Amino acid sequence: MEMVNIKINGEAMSVPSDYTVLQAARQAGIDIPTLCYLKGINEIGACRMCLVEVKGAKGLVTACVYPVNEGMEVFTNTERVRVARKTVLELTLSNHERKCLTCPRNQNCELQRLADELNVTDIAFEGEVSHHEIDDMSPAIVRDNNKCILCRRCVSTCKKIQTVGVIDAQDRGFSTKIGCTFEKSLNDTDCVMCGQCIIACPVGALYEKDSTKDVWAALSDETKHVVVQTAPAVRVALGEEFGLPIGTRVTGKMVTALKKLGFDKVFDTDFSADLTIMEEGTELIGRIKEGGKFPMITSCSPGWIKFCEHNFPDLLENLSTAKSPHEMYGAIIKSYYAEKEGIDPKDIYVVSVMPCTAKKFERQREELAATGYPDVDAVLTTRELAKMIKEARIDFTKLSDSVFDHPFGEAATGAAVIFGATGGVMEAALRTVSEVLTGKSFDEVEYHAVRGTEGIKEATVTIGDMDVKVAVANGLGNARALLEKVQRGEVDYHFIEIMACPGGCVTGGGQPIQSSKIRSEIDLKAERAKAIYDEDRSLPIRKSHENPYIKKLYEEYLGEPCGHKSHKLLHTHYIARPKY
Repeated sequence: MEMVNIKINGEAMSVPSDYTVLQAARQAGIDIPTLCYLKGINEIGACRMCLVEVKGAKGLVTACVYPVNEGMEVFTNTERVRVARKTVLELTLSNHERKCLTCPRNQNCELQRLADELNVTDIAFEGEVSHHEIDDMSPAIVRDNNKCILCRRCVSTCKKIQTVGVIDAQDRGFSTKIGCTFEKSLNDTDCVMCGQCIIACPVGALYEKDSTKDVWAALSDETKHVVVQTAPAVRVALGEEFGLPIGTRVTGKMVTALKKLGFDKVFDTDFSADLTIMEEGTELIGRIKEGGKFPMITSCSPGWIKFCEHNFPDLLENLSTAKSPHEMYGAIIKSYYAEKEGIDPKDIYVVSVMPCTAKKFERQREELAATGYPDVDAVLTTRELAKMIKEARIDFTKLSDSVFDHPFGEAATGAAVIFGATGGVMEAALRTVSEVLTGKSFDEVEYHAVRGTEGIKEATVTIGDMDVKVAVANGLGNARALLEKVQRGEVDYHFIEIMACPGGCVTGGGQPIQSSKIRSEIDLKAERAKAIYDEDRSLPIRKSHENPYIKKLYEEYLGEPCGHKSHKLLHTHYIARPKY
């Protein structure tokens, strides 16, 4: 890489020639404030917060887009720069609804943090303020343009990363706003409710539809038996909400907190991840042996499913009919568990704690009601669980560890745990399919070819005398690119795993929100996934079909994978949706 010599605040340094001033400054440990900047996603210099002075340049320049060049001299802390930044921030605040105490992003807001850091103690510019109707029609995402600062991070994420593109800047000048075509609600568009726009937003203009009130009400209802289940990605992110390092596993503390909140039973969605592998793996084996529809595509990610229904209706037959793990668990809780415990299913209230906002949409799908009642009654994001723990005045970091409840208990496998990372479902399936197809047991269970945070991964896995061609895509932009190749006949696979969110569930739309600066410095996907793979290696059982509770469930109740009873409870169908 060609290097250039520059100076920042009088400090000489050598940096790559393709760097911006912002990159060079951060390499040198010099902090330049940003708002609209989101590394690799939104680098447009729109907010003007990153203004710096460059010797010889006319006026101040935006560091996030201004390229370095040989001999450049940059000044980031002159009086001119400080006054300009503060003025820009005050102008932004002048048209911002400043109800910080009741905002979902209070104390985790990049605008609020900058106002504190730049010593903004008053609003210098009072004048006309925009007023917008809050869009809360979606079952998953609330959009409040009164808090929007027009940074366009949500727009770039939706358009460039997810290729959904249902929001964009509209109108001009003071009237500019972020909205949907023809003033539609998000609910009336192709929005897949993945929540990546929420993760991208620096303020409280986008947030998940609150379900905590419903869950508190259920916990207070003495007629309800309230059961909670937690997804594998939650345990490696929840700690961040309480100041723990990124990627800290807090499984035991999480279980203790849930019990203190008053849930009657605390279960692990990892159990039904193993159940998913039994059903999905058996489905794949059936297609291989009987010449079924290929490629078979995973169905665990509800954001991906809705994306497929809107954009690839011709591939709906390729989707596995297996429900997502938490929906499977809901169906089992309201059938097998209800019978075993002698509880009427109508009196069971199932809460899923998920890293995902799209599961709020999924849980209301009419076809996901195997017992005549919704499989799942409420979905909480990781962030919402943290809010409930804080509201209950539980000191999370000081909690001791607890274990999940029986009759399912601590019976999840390493294969189930890795569902939280991109490639995890694929790897878990291969661990089981390889042994079922060959009739042999293998000590080596790690399939590194499908691991990693690359957008698309491809591999050929030899199982017995058969070469199984697989692919993994994370993020809907990568999914679109891969599936368009499938449609054109350019690639040929047996099995494809798709996760709607970049990196998989570990960076789902319901996970703790980290600032743009932290996201620039730390690979959240990699750190959280590392914790998941560490847990996989620590478990005594690492294959779904060896889970003793899974075996017992089939022996006592379901019969066989993909049999009549399991198909009724654990499988579903999909619908083609209009492309708006």
